[in-house]
Amino acid sequence: MDRADIWPRPAKPVEPEPSRWILPEQGPNDDSGMVAIGADLEPGTLLTAYRSGLFPMPIPRRRIGWFSPDPRGIIPLEGLRVTRSLRRSLRRYTVGFDRCFAEVMANCGDPRRPSGWIDQSMIDAYTRLHRMGWAHSVEVWEGNRLVGGLYGIRVNGFFAGESMFHHAADASKVALVHLVDWLNGTGGRLLDVQWTTDHLASLGAIDVSRDEYLQLLEAAVDDSARQNDDHTSPEGR
Repeated sequence: MDRADIWPRPAKPVEPEPSRWILPEQGPNDDSGMVAIGADLEPGTLLTAYRSGLFPMPIPRRRIGWFSPDPRGIIPLEGLRVTRSLRRSLRRYTVGFDRCFAEVMANCGDPRRPSGWIDQSMIDAYTRLHRMGWAHSVEVWEGNRLVGGLYGIRVNGFFAGESMFHHAADASKVALVHLVDWLNGTGGRLLDVQWTTDHLASLGAIDVSRDEYLQLLEAAVDDSARQNDDHTSPEGR
């Protein structure tokens, strides 16, 4: 069954209208990592936020919280840990890119999952960015069944990993391995995972200070030395 997106994506990302909001530059005042509340989820606002080191999450009363944790979790692209069992899993599944973005987000936002935060407003907002060429998904298939995946935002050499899911053993890890392979092959420099959980640490995630993260982000987003690299996903070419 062909579940590919029916919306054609541009060969290169389309720059949206600028945000009408001025987003904060200061860091968090507590362990929550939140620096502001409000604004919107328009494409220009989201891209401005990611380029500034912020990311959004819904908070109570249908508001948007903007986060910039200190420390920040990243996975060094040369430091992904692939175990022997994960190598076996890599042979078990079929992997695709950008074929069913909204379905991946819906699985990541399944309300049965603990601490679910992805609501329909987030799915709508990131699907718009997907159609403009900024948001990408990695899908892991077992036959015709979608059993795992992840999604995030790419700006030049920067990828912001937002969420992942799995319905079969190691399926989300397989998606991550393919994501890192894509980034390494297309001039990627920074893979942001927001907070370093025990699960992500087992895969090679580390903490860096907010100041160090912002320096890495600036180099990856500007990345003028690699600006001509092909950043489209393998199935978007």
